[in-house]
Amino acid sequence: MKLFPGLLFCSLVLGVSGQWYSFVSEAAQGAWDMWRAYSDMREANYKNSDKYFHARGNYDAAQRGPGGAWAAKVISDARENSQRITDRLKFGDSGHGAEDSKADQAANE
Repeated sequence: MKLFPGLLFCSLVLGVSGQWYSFVSEAAQGAWDMWRAYSDMREANYKNSDKYFHARGNYDAAQRGPGGAWAAKVISDARENSQRITDRLKFGDSGHGAEDSKADQAANE
């Protein structure tokens, strides 16, 4: 019976490390989905199509699981935050702005 606590502990550690590996793998695949959507958007070069590519990238990443959904949120938030900074530096002449950012965030959801 003395083996039982050790066996239980090892099982828990292995289970947690397996979940962590799965999360990291999903996050990496989700980041790739986001990059692919961004690349496709740049290649398509259609005016006003960015909402579609935001939604597609986020959807594809979220389908990977919790890690993919996390990656999509982090990447989307980082993109919007960086866009706000460049808007301020360009004094609003970049064609983006608060309204576009809100619409992008809605597409991300």
